[in-house]
Amino acid sequence: MLALAAMFALLPAAGFAADEAPKLDSGDTAWMLTSTALVLMMTIPGLALFYGGMVRKQNVLAIMMQSFAITCLISVLWMVVGYSLSFYPGNPIIGGFDRLFLSGMAIDSVNELAKTIPESVFMTFQMTFAIITPALITGAFADRMKFSAMLWFMGLWSLFVYAPIAHMVWGGGLMGDMGVLDFAGGTVVHINAGVAGLVAALVIGKRQGYGKISHAPHNLTLSIIGAGMLWVGWFGFNAGSAAGASANAGMAMAVTQIATAAAALAWMFAEWLARGKPSVLGIVSGAVAGLVAITPASGFVDPMGGLIIGIVAGIVCYVAATSVKNALGYDDSLDAFGVHGVGGMVGAILTGVFARASIAGKDAPLGLIDGNGGQVLTQIYGVAITIVFTAVVSLIILKVIDWTIGLRVDEATERDGLDLNLHGETVQ
Repeated sequence: MLALAAMFALLPAAGFAADEAPKLDSGDTAWMLTSTALVLMMTIPGLALFYGGMVRKQNVLAIMMQSFAITCLISVLWMVVGYSLSFYPGNPIIGGFDRLFLSGMAIDSVNELAKTIPESVFMTFQMTFAIITPALITGAFADRMKFSAMLWFMGLWSLFVYAPIAHMVWGGGLMGDMGVLDFAGGTVVHINAGVAGLVAALVIGKRQGYGKISHAPHNLTLSIIGAGMLWVGWFGFNAGSAAGASANAGMAMAVTQIATAAAALAWMFAEWLARGKPSVLGIVSGAVAGLVAITPASGFVDPMGGLIIGIVAGIVCYVAATSVKNALGYDDSLDAFGVHGVGGMVGAILTGVFARASIAGKDAPLGLIDGNGGQVLTQIYGVAITIVFTAVVSLIILKVIDWTIGLRVDEATERDGLDLNLHGETVQ
Protein backbone atom coordinates (compact mmCIF):
# COMPACT_ATOMS: atom_id res chain seq x y z
CA MET A 1 0.00 0.00 0.00
CA LEU A 2 2.42 2.71 1.10
CA ALA A 3 5.78 3.44 -0.48
CA LEU A 4 7.32 4.21 2.90
CA ALA A 5 6.29 0.84 4.26
CA ALA A 6 7.27 -1.08 1.18
CA MET A 7 10.72 0.46 0.84
CA PHE A 8 11.90 0.67 4.38
CA ALA A 9 9.48 -1.40 6.42
CA LEU A 10 11.45 -0.96 9.65
CA LEU A 11 8.45 0.39 11.41
CA PRO A 12 8.41 1.35 15.08
CA ALA A 13 5.24 1.30 17.10
CA ALA A 14 2.82 4.09 16.23
CA GLY A 15 3.26 7.03 18.51
CA PHE A 16 5.67 9.91 18.95
CA ALA A 17 7.87 11.48 21.57
CA ALA A 18 6.84 14.84 22.90
CA ASP A 19 9.21 16.70 20.56
CA GLU A 20 8.04 14.69 17.51
CA ALA A 21 4.33 15.46 17.65
CA PRO A 22 2.88 15.14 14.13
CA LYS A 23 1.19 18.02 12.39
CA LEU A 24 -2.00 17.08 10.59
CA ASP A 25 -2.39 18.46 7.07
CA SER A 26 -5.86 19.43 5.90
CA GLY A 27 -5.03 18.88 2.21
CA ASP A 28 -3.65 15.40 2.83
CA THR A 29 -6.62 14.57 5.01
CA ALA A 30 -9.10 15.77 2.39
CA TRP A 31 -7.46 13.66 -0.31
CA MET A 32 -7.39 10.59 1.90
CA LEU A 33 -11.05 11.00 2.83
CA THR A 34 -11.82 11.17 -0.90
CA SER A 35 -9.60 8.18 -1.66
CA THR A 36 -11.30 6.13 1.03
CA ALA A 37 -14.69 6.79 -0.54
CA LEU A 38 -13.34 5.93 -3.99
CA VAL A 39 -11.92 2.59 -2.84
CA LEU A 40 -15.15 1.67 -1.08
CA MET A 41 -16.98 2.44 -4.34
CA MET A 42 -14.79 -0.17 -6.00
CA THR A 43 -16.52 -2.93 -4.03
CA ILE A 44 -20.00 -1.51 -3.69
CA PRO A 45 -21.23 -0.88 -6.29
CA GLY A 46 -18.24 -1.41 -8.64
CA LEU A 47 -17.25 -5.04 -8.13
CA ALA A 48 -20.83 -6.05 -7.35
CA LEU A 49 -21.95 -4.78 -10.76
CA PHE A 50 -18.86 -6.10 -12.57
CA TYR A 51 -19.35 -9.61 -11.24
CA GLY A 52 -23.13 -9.34 -11.30
CA GLY A 53 -23.21 -8.89 -15.05
CA MET A 54 -20.85 -11.81 -15.68
CA VAL A 55 -22.87 -14.58 -14.02
CA ARG A 56 -26.08 -16.20 -15.23
CA LYS A 57 -29.31 -14.38 -14.51
CA GLN A 58 -30.40 -16.77 -11.73
CA ASN A 59 -27.24 -15.94 -9.73
CA VAL A 60 -26.91 -12.18 -10.15
CA LEU A 61 -28.39 -11.27 -6.76
CA ALA A 62 -26.31 -13.92 -4.99
CA ILE A 63 -22.97 -12.63 -6.29
CA MET A 64 -23.91 -9.01 -5.58
CA MET A 65 -25.11 -10.01 -2.12
CA GLN A 66 -21.70 -11.53 -1.46
CA SER A 67 -19.92 -8.24 -2.17
CA PHE A 68 -22.36 -6.33 0.04
CA ALA A 69 -22.24 -8.81 2.91
CA ILE A 70 -18.43 -8.97 2.79
CA THR A 71 -18.30 -5.18 3.03
CA CYS A 72 -20.32 -5.31 6.23
CA LEU A 73 -18.54 -8.31 7.76
CA ILE A 74 -14.98 -7.10 7.13
CA SER A 75 -15.78 -3.59 8.35
CA VAL A 76 -16.65 -4.99 11.76
CA LEU A 77 -13.77 -7.49 11.88
CA TRP A 78 -11.31 -4.76 10.86
CA MET A 79 -12.52 -2.57 13.73
CA VAL A 80 -12.36 -5.43 16.23
CA VAL A 81 -8.95 -6.88 15.43
CA GLY A 82 -7.95 -6.81 11.74
CA TYR A 83 -6.41 -3.34 11.76
CA SER A 84 -4.38 -4.09 14.86
CA LEU A 85 -3.10 -7.40 13.49
CA SER A 86 -2.08 -5.73 10.25
CA PHE A 87 -0.50 -2.46 11.32
CA TYR A 88 0.70 -2.73 14.91
CA PRO A 89 3.91 -4.34 16.20
CA GLY A 90 3.95 -8.07 16.69
CA ASN A 91 6.32 -10.51 15.01
CA PRO A 92 7.52 -10.89 11.39
CA ILE A 93 4.32 -12.73 10.42
CA ILE A 94 1.47 -11.06 12.32
CA GLY A 95 0.91 -7.87 14.27
CA GLY A 96 -0.25 -7.34 17.82
CA PHE A 97 -3.34 -6.28 19.73
CA ASP A 98 -2.49 -2.66 20.53
CA ARG A 99 -5.59 -1.43 18.67
CA LEU A 100 -8.01 -4.22 19.62
CA PHE A 101 -11.51 -2.73 19.18
CA LEU A 102 -9.58 0.41 18.14
CA SER A 103 -8.78 1.08 21.78
CA GLY A 104 -6.46 4.03 22.22
CA MET A 105 -7.28 5.59 18.86
CA ALA A 106 -7.98 9.19 19.80
CA ILE A 107 -9.47 11.82 17.52
CA ASP A 108 -6.02 13.32 16.89
CA SER A 109 -3.86 10.19 16.98
CA VAL A 110 -1.84 9.15 13.92
CA ASN A 111 -0.21 6.02 12.55
CA GLU A 112 3.53 6.06 11.87
CA LEU A 113 2.83 5.25 8.21
CA ALA A 114 0.71 8.35 7.62
CA LYS A 115 1.83 11.15 9.91
CA THR A 116 -0.16 13.99 8.31
CA ILE A 117 -3.65 12.47 8.50
CA PRO A 118 -5.75 11.31 11.47
CA GLU A 119 -5.36 7.65 12.33
CA SER A 120 -9.11 7.23 11.96
CA VAL A 121 -8.77 8.13 8.26
CA PHE A 122 -5.77 5.85 7.75
CA MET A 123 -7.60 3.01 9.49
CA THR A 124 -10.72 3.44 7.35
CA PHE A 125 -8.69 3.74 4.15
CA GLN A 126 -6.99 0.46 4.98
CA MET A 127 -10.38 -1.03 5.84
CA THR A 128 -11.53 -0.52 2.25
CA PHE A 129 -8.51 -2.54 1.04
CA ALA A 130 -9.36 -5.30 3.51
CA ILE A 131 -12.93 -5.26 2.16
CA ILE A 132 -12.26 -5.52 -1.56
CA THR A 133 -9.62 -8.26 -1.29
CA PRO A 134 -11.93 -11.08 -0.11
CA ALA A 135 -14.71 -9.74 -2.34
CA LEU A 136 -12.46 -10.35 -5.36
CA ILE A 137 -12.18 -14.02 -4.39
CA THR A 138 -15.90 -14.61 -4.89
CA GLY A 139 -15.47 -14.44 -8.66
CA ALA A 140 -13.51 -17.70 -8.63
CA PHE A 141 -16.28 -19.82 -7.07
CA ALA A 142 -19.32 -17.95 -8.41
CA ASP A 143 -22.55 -19.95 -8.78
CA ARG A 144 -21.77 -22.75 -6.31
CA MET A 145 -20.77 -21.84 -2.73
CA LYS A 146 -23.17 -21.73 0.21
CA PHE A 147 -23.76 -18.23 1.55
CA SER A 148 -23.09 -19.39 5.11
CA ALA A 149 -19.84 -21.06 4.06
CA MET A 150 -18.82 -17.92 2.18
CA LEU A 151 -19.28 -15.79 5.30
CA TRP A 152 -17.22 -18.17 7.43
CA PHE A 153 -14.50 -18.42 4.83
CA MET A 154 -14.20 -14.66 4.29
CA GLY A 155 -14.20 -13.89 8.00
CA LEU A 156 -11.52 -16.44 8.82
CA TRP A 157 -9.54 -15.65 5.68
CA SER A 158 -9.39 -11.95 6.50
CA LEU A 159 -7.86 -12.71 9.91
CA PHE A 160 -5.58 -15.62 9.05
CA VAL A 161 -4.48 -14.67 5.53
CA TYR A 162 -5.13 -11.02 4.71
CA ALA A 163 -3.95 -9.58 8.03
CA PRO A 164 -0.65 -11.55 8.08
CA ILE A 165 0.17 -10.70 4.44
CA ALA A 166 -0.64 -7.02 5.04
CA HIS A 167 1.56 -7.03 8.12
CA MET A 168 4.40 -8.82 6.36
CA VAL A 169 4.42 -6.30 3.50
CA TRP A 170 3.23 -2.99 5.00
CA GLY A 171 3.22 -3.38 8.76
CA GLY A 172 6.87 -3.97 9.58
CA GLY A 173 6.96 -7.70 8.91
CA LEU A 174 8.94 -10.23 6.93
CA MET A 175 8.54 -9.05 3.34
CA GLY A 176 8.90 -5.41 4.19
CA ASP A 177 12.16 -6.16 5.96
CA MET A 178 13.32 -7.99 2.83
CA GLY A 179 12.72 -4.85 0.78
CA VAL A 180 9.74 -6.06 -1.26
CA LEU A 181 8.19 -3.12 -3.13
CA ASP A 182 4.39 -3.00 -3.13
CA PHE A 183 3.00 0.50 -3.35
CA ALA A 184 -0.71 -0.29 -3.31
CA GLY A 185 -1.36 -4.02 -3.07
CA GLY A 186 0.04 -6.26 -5.80
CA THR A 187 0.91 -8.91 -3.23
CA VAL A 188 -1.42 -7.97 -0.39
CA VAL A 189 -4.56 -7.60 -2.47
CA HIS A 190 -4.29 -9.16 -5.91
CA ILE A 191 -1.94 -12.13 -5.68
CA ASN A 192 -3.49 -12.84 -2.29
CA ALA A 193 -7.05 -12.84 -3.63
CA GLY A 194 -6.20 -14.56 -6.91
CA VAL A 195 -4.39 -17.48 -5.32
CA ALA A 196 -7.10 -17.91 -2.67
CA GLY A 197 -9.69 -17.89 -5.44
CA LEU A 198 -7.86 -20.58 -7.40
CA VAL A 199 -7.55 -22.78 -4.32
CA ALA A 200 -11.26 -22.30 -3.58
CA ALA A 201 -12.24 -23.16 -7.14
CA LEU A 202 -10.15 -26.34 -7.03
CA VAL A 203 -11.48 -27.44 -3.63
CA ILE A 204 -15.14 -26.79 -4.47
CA GLY A 205 -14.92 -28.23 -7.98
CA LYS A 206 -16.32 -27.20 -11.33
CA ARG A 207 -19.78 -25.82 -11.93
CA GLN A 208 -22.39 -28.30 -13.11
CA GLY A 209 -22.16 -28.65 -16.86
CA TYR A 210 -18.91 -26.69 -17.07
CA GLY A 211 -17.65 -26.92 -20.64
CA LYS A 212 -20.88 -28.54 -21.79
CA ILE A 213 -23.59 -25.92 -21.22
CA SER A 214 -23.42 -22.16 -21.59
CA HIS A 215 -22.33 -20.09 -18.61
CA ALA A 216 -22.22 -16.89 -20.64
CA PRO A 217 -22.64 -13.50 -18.91
CA HIS A 218 -26.27 -12.49 -18.65
CA ASN A 219 -25.81 -8.70 -18.82
CA LEU A 220 -22.52 -7.18 -19.92
CA THR A 221 -24.01 -3.70 -19.54
CA LEU A 222 -23.76 -4.16 -15.79
CA SER A 223 -20.18 -5.36 -16.15
CA ILE A 224 -19.16 -2.30 -18.18
CA ILE A 225 -20.67 0.01 -15.56
CA GLY A 226 -18.93 -1.93 -12.81
CA ALA A 227 -15.59 -1.90 -14.64
CA GLY A 228 -15.91 1.85 -15.10
CA MET A 229 -16.47 2.32 -11.38
CA LEU A 230 -13.48 0.10 -10.65
CA TRP A 231 -11.32 2.21 -12.98
CA VAL A 232 -12.37 5.51 -11.39
CA GLY A 233 -12.16 4.11 -7.87
CA TRP A 234 -8.66 2.78 -8.55
CA PHE A 235 -7.30 6.32 -8.48
CA GLY A 236 -8.14 6.31 -4.78
CA PHE A 237 -6.58 2.85 -4.52
CA ASN A 238 -3.23 3.80 -6.10
CA ALA A 239 -2.90 7.56 -5.76
CA GLY A 240 -4.38 7.34 -2.27
CA SER A 241 -1.59 4.98 -1.27
CA ALA A 242 0.77 7.96 -1.28
CA ALA A 243 -1.01 8.85 1.98
CA GLY A 244 -1.36 12.48 0.97
CA ALA A 245 -1.93 15.03 -1.79
CA SER A 246 1.62 14.86 -3.12
CA ALA A 247 3.67 14.67 -6.31
CA ASN A 248 3.94 10.95 -5.72
CA ALA A 249 0.15 10.69 -5.75
CA GLY A 250 0.02 12.62 -9.01
CA MET A 251 2.45 10.28 -10.75
CA ALA A 252 0.65 7.24 -9.34
CA MET A 253 -2.58 8.54 -10.87
CA ALA A 254 -0.93 9.17 -14.24
CA VAL A 255 0.69 5.75 -14.58
CA THR A 256 -2.53 4.08 -13.43
CA GLN A 257 -4.45 5.66 -16.30
CA ILE A 258 -1.75 4.85 -18.85
CA ALA A 259 -1.28 1.22 -17.81
CA THR A 260 -5.02 0.55 -17.70
CA ALA A 261 -5.64 1.90 -21.18
CA ALA A 262 -2.63 0.02 -22.57
CA ALA A 263 -3.71 -3.28 -21.02
CA ALA A 264 -7.27 -2.92 -22.30
CA LEU A 265 -5.99 -2.36 -25.83
CA ALA A 266 -3.45 -5.18 -25.56
CA TRP A 267 -6.13 -7.69 -24.44
CA MET A 268 -8.53 -6.43 -27.12
CA PHE A 269 -6.03 -6.77 -29.96
CA ALA A 270 -4.78 -10.15 -28.71
CA GLU A 271 -8.35 -11.46 -28.65
CA TRP A 272 -9.11 -9.86 -32.00
CA LEU A 273 -6.12 -11.60 -33.52
CA ALA A 274 -6.88 -14.97 -31.90
CA ARG A 275 -10.66 -15.09 -32.26
CA GLY A 276 -11.49 -12.67 -35.05
CA LYS A 277 -13.59 -10.27 -32.97
CA PRO A 278 -12.86 -7.83 -30.10
CA SER A 279 -15.33 -8.53 -27.31
CA VAL A 280 -16.80 -6.19 -24.72
CA LEU A 281 -15.89 -8.63 -21.95
CA GLY A 282 -12.35 -8.75 -23.30
CA ILE A 283 -11.67 -5.02 -23.26
CA VAL A 284 -13.09 -4.52 -19.76
CA SER A 285 -11.17 -7.55 -18.47
CA GLY A 286 -8.01 -6.11 -20.01
CA ALA A 287 -8.61 -2.81 -18.26
CA VAL A 288 -8.94 -4.55 -14.91
CA ALA A 289 -5.76 -6.53 -15.64
CA GLY A 290 -3.93 -3.26 -16.21
CA LEU A 291 -5.29 -1.78 -13.01
CA VAL A 292 -4.12 -4.85 -11.14
CA ALA A 293 -0.64 -4.93 -12.64
CA ILE A 294 0.16 -1.26 -12.10
CA THR A 295 -0.97 -1.39 -8.47
CA PRO A 296 2.33 -2.50 -6.87
CA ALA A 297 4.36 -0.29 -9.22
CA SER A 298 2.25 2.86 -9.23
CA GLY A 299 4.38 4.86 -6.79
CA PHE A 300 7.69 3.73 -8.23
CA VAL A 301 7.52 3.87 -12.06
CA ASP A 302 7.43 6.57 -14.71
CA PRO A 303 4.88 6.74 -17.58
CA MET A 304 6.99 4.56 -19.90
CA GLY A 305 7.22 1.91 -17.21
CA GLY A 306 3.47 2.11 -16.75
CA LEU A 307 2.89 1.70 -20.49
CA ILE A 308 5.06 -1.41 -20.72
CA ILE A 309 3.55 -2.97 -17.59
CA GLY A 310 0.08 -2.42 -19.03
CA ILE A 311 0.86 -3.99 -22.40
CA VAL A 312 2.52 -7.03 -20.84
CA ALA A 313 -0.31 -7.50 -18.33
CA GLY A 314 -3.02 -7.30 -21.00
CA ILE A 315 -1.42 -10.02 -23.12
CA VAL A 316 -0.32 -12.32 -20.29
CA CYS A 317 -3.66 -12.14 -18.46
CA TYR A 318 -5.55 -12.81 -21.70
CA VAL A 319 -3.51 -15.96 -22.23
CA ALA A 320 -3.92 -16.99 -18.58
CA ALA A 321 -7.70 -16.48 -18.58
CA THR A 322 -8.23 -18.34 -21.85
CA SER A 323 -5.57 -20.73 -23.12
CA VAL A 324 -3.98 -21.64 -19.78
CA LYS A 325 -7.28 -22.06 -17.95
CA ASN A 326 -8.70 -24.20 -20.75
CA ALA A 327 -5.55 -26.33 -20.96
CA LEU A 328 -5.45 -27.00 -17.21
CA GLY A 329 -9.22 -27.42 -16.94
CA TYR A 330 -9.91 -25.56 -13.69
CA ASP A 331 -13.14 -23.58 -13.29
CA ASP A 332 -12.21 -20.07 -12.17
CA SER A 333 -15.69 -18.77 -12.93
CA LEU A 334 -14.97 -15.05 -13.44
CA ASP A 335 -11.19 -15.28 -13.82
CA ALA A 336 -10.24 -14.03 -10.39
CA PHE A 337 -6.94 -15.89 -10.65
CA GLY A 338 -6.37 -15.22 -14.34
CA VAL A 339 -6.75 -11.47 -13.90
CA HIS A 340 -5.92 -10.69 -10.27
CA GLY A 341 -3.53 -13.49 -9.43
CA VAL A 342 -1.57 -13.47 -12.68
CA GLY A 343 -1.86 -9.70 -13.14
CA GLY A 344 -0.59 -9.16 -9.60
CA MET A 345 2.40 -11.41 -10.25
CA VAL A 346 3.23 -9.61 -13.50
CA GLY A 347 3.01 -6.22 -11.82
CA ALA A 348 4.96 -7.23 -8.73
CA ILE A 349 7.86 -8.66 -10.73
CA LEU A 350 7.96 -5.82 -13.26
CA THR A 351 8.02 -3.36 -10.37
CA GLY A 352 11.49 -4.72 -9.71
CA VAL A 353 12.42 -3.94 -13.30
CA PHE A 354 10.97 -0.44 -13.78
CA ALA A 355 11.06 1.11 -10.30
CA ARG A 356 13.01 4.39 -10.33
CA ALA A 357 14.55 6.18 -7.39
CA SER A 358 13.73 9.52 -9.04
CA ILE A 359 10.00 8.72 -8.99
CA ALA A 360 10.03 7.44 -5.43
CA GLY A 361 12.13 10.41 -4.28
CA LYS A 362 15.08 8.28 -3.16
CA ASP A 363 18.80 8.43 -3.85
CA ALA A 364 19.73 4.74 -4.00
CA PRO A 365 18.95 2.77 -7.19
CA LEU A 366 15.56 1.14 -6.91
CA GLY A 367 14.92 -1.24 -9.83
CA LEU A 368 16.74 -3.03 -12.62
CA ILE A 369 16.75 -0.05 -14.97
CA ASP A 370 18.17 2.02 -12.13
CA GLY A 371 21.04 -0.43 -11.75
CA ASN A 372 19.63 -2.55 -8.91
CA GLY A 373 19.03 -5.92 -10.55
CA GLY A 374 18.70 -7.62 -7.19
CA GLN A 375 15.30 -5.99 -6.73
CA VAL A 376 13.81 -8.34 -9.32
CA LEU A 377 14.84 -11.34 -7.22
CA THR A 378 13.46 -9.65 -4.11
CA GLN A 379 10.14 -9.16 -5.87
CA ILE A 380 10.08 -12.81 -6.95
CA TYR A 381 10.74 -13.89 -3.37
CA GLY A 382 7.83 -11.73 -2.23
CA VAL A 383 5.54 -13.23 -4.84
CA ALA A 384 6.58 -16.76 -3.86
CA ILE A 385 6.04 -16.15 -0.13
CA THR A 386 2.58 -14.73 -0.80
CA ILE A 387 1.58 -17.64 -3.05
CA VAL A 388 2.71 -20.32 -0.62
CA PHE A 389 1.32 -18.70 2.53
CA THR A 390 -2.02 -17.86 0.93
CA ALA A 391 -2.46 -21.24 -0.75
CA VAL A 392 -1.67 -23.28 2.36
CA VAL A 393 -3.72 -21.29 4.86
CA SER A 394 -6.64 -20.85 2.45
CA LEU A 395 -6.69 -24.60 1.84
CA ILE A 396 -6.79 -25.33 5.57
CA ILE A 397 -9.67 -22.90 6.13
CA LEU A 398 -11.65 -24.29 3.19
CA LYS A 399 -11.17 -27.89 4.32
CA VAL A 400 -12.27 -27.13 7.88
CA ILE A 401 -15.43 -25.44 6.62
CA ASP A 402 -16.13 -28.27 4.20
CA TRP A 403 -15.75 -30.85 6.98
CA THR A 404 -18.12 -28.93 9.24
CA ILE A 405 -20.94 -27.12 7.45
CA GLY A 406 -20.01 -27.93 3.85
CA LEU A 407 -18.88 -25.55 1.11
CA ARG A 408 -21.11 -26.28 -1.85
CA VAL A 409 -24.82 -25.93 -2.45
CA ASP A 410 -26.75 -29.04 -3.47
CA GLU A 411 -27.28 -29.95 -7.12
CA ALA A 412 -30.84 -28.67 -7.30
CA THR A 413 -29.92 -25.30 -5.81
CA GLU A 414 -27.03 -24.91 -8.22
CA ARG A 415 -29.12 -25.95 -11.20
CA ASP A 416 -32.08 -23.70 -10.42
CA GLY A 417 -30.03 -20.74 -9.23
CA LEU A 418 -28.74 -19.33 -5.96
CA ASP A 419 -30.92 -16.23 -5.96
CA LEU A 420 -34.21 -17.95 -5.28
CA ASN A 421 -32.89 -20.88 -3.28
CA LEU A 422 -30.50 -19.00 -0.96
CA HIS A 423 -32.12 -15.57 -0.77
CA GLY A 424 -35.75 -16.06 -1.79
CA GLU A 425 -35.54 -13.39 -4.49
CA THR A 426 -35.16 -13.22 -8.26
CA VAL A 427 -34.43 -10.70 -10.98
CA GLN A 428 -37.34 -10.35 -13.37
